[in-house]
Amino acid sequence: MARNREQWQRASRHLPGGVCASARSHKGLGSPFYVSRGEGSRVYDLEGNEYVDLCTSFGSALLGQAHPRVSQAVAQALEMGLICAHEHEWHAQLAQRIAEAVPAVEMLRFTMSGTETTYYAVKLAREYTGRSLVVKFEGHFHGYNDYLAYNYWPSPAEAWPQVTPAAAGMPEDWQGGCIVLPFNDFERAEEALIRRGHEIAAVILEPVNYNSGTLLPEDGFLPLLRRLTTEQGSLLIFDEILSGFRTGPGCMQATYGVVPDLCTLGKALGGGMPLSAFGGERSIMEHVAPLGRAQHSGTYNGHLSAIAGGLAFFDVIGQAGCYEALLARCQRLYAGIDEIAGRLGFPARVQGLGARFSLLFGPPAGRTLRRYRDVVDNDWPMFHRFCSACLDHGVYLHTMWHHGISAAHSDADVDRALEGIEAAFRDVLAESSE
Repeated sequence: MARNREQWQRASRHLPGGVCASARSHKGLGSPFYVSRGEGSRVYDLEGNEYVDLCTSFGSALLGQAHPRVSQAVAQALEMGLICAHEHEWHAQLAQRIAEAVPAVEMLRFTMSGTETTYYAVKLAREYTGRSLVVKFEGHFHGYNDYLAYNYWPSPAEAWPQVTPAAAGMPEDWQGGCIVLPFNDFERAEEALIRRGHEIAAVILEPVNYNSGTLLPEDGFLPLLRRLTTEQGSLLIFDEILSGFRTGPGCMQATYGVVPDLCTLGKALGGGMPLSAFGGERSIMEHVAPLGRAQHSGTYNGHLSAIAGGLAFFDVIGQAGCYEALLARCQRLYAGIDEIAGRLGFPARVQGLGARFSLLFGPPAGRTLRRYRDVVDNDWPMFHRFCSACLDHGVYLHTMWHHGISAAHSDADVDRALEGIEAAFRDVLAESSE
């Protein structure tokens, strides 16, 4: 990958780390993985080498890279004039389709990034309730806004019950506005919400914690939060930036049958275009200006090209059999990885739900994974070596907590991915035995 190294050196002259986002640094390479193009289930490096894509743009490419329906819709939007800072009939059309699919949403606003989306949702909750405290859960990632960036992936020494900023430069006096709890801890959630419920504006969480190893909510935990927030007059917010649309058009709130007051949506929503949204009950969303006092604005919000991608996304996922085929292939992939790891005696396990999964190196197979502390000993150096070896065998996984396949992946793609993963397992085992 000589051209990859050359490009990294060139990019690093003017881009810190040679990237436009910190997460794009590939820890197995020691540099970013630069691509020249993507098509369907594949991405191509600067030398034209082909890889089965198991990153899918961090989950944004749920339909695959450059889905024809999305590309056609975006081209149509571009012909109409690169419209931004104006309203168009497509905005209302997409808002209606989201509201018809996602249980919590009666009204919504479009944004661009996940960080700003959770920021606005929290501000709205504070304005609506007149309260200031926010509850979040350790290991749950909500972007890098200063309200919520605590205990994302702390070291064991800095983990709960400590409240640890996830980034430098955060105002120290804001830390008191965020309560951090362990995920799936019924007792501590109930104690905090009853004791301080009169101060709590919102409880926010990933309904499925993909960002720390695909940790699933235990039976009864989401209903408990729903009951307690209702009783205490707090808002329940599901951050579905990543989990949204992984199991179906209704997102995880439909899968688990628990409807929050507000939710955030993103990544897959735009079909690969930069589009996110926050929405919820009409009575809450009517507090957003110009109807209310909670501000939300931005020149590029709801750029028409991104809205076109969102409409195309809903066209595709609404086709008969779309999710059935996708989810069946996901299960083939997850079962195949587990079978290979077991057969080779490799210390890896898959945690997956719908079209997103985690591949954990280290936590014993018998350990029940409930919360962040159960995965804090994940063997990241070994995983990074594995991701690098996967590239050697034509499979692209990024060195992060979650991966996935898309609607563009075929059974043959799954088979090819499993071949590359097995070869990478063998390479890492051979290296470890030397």
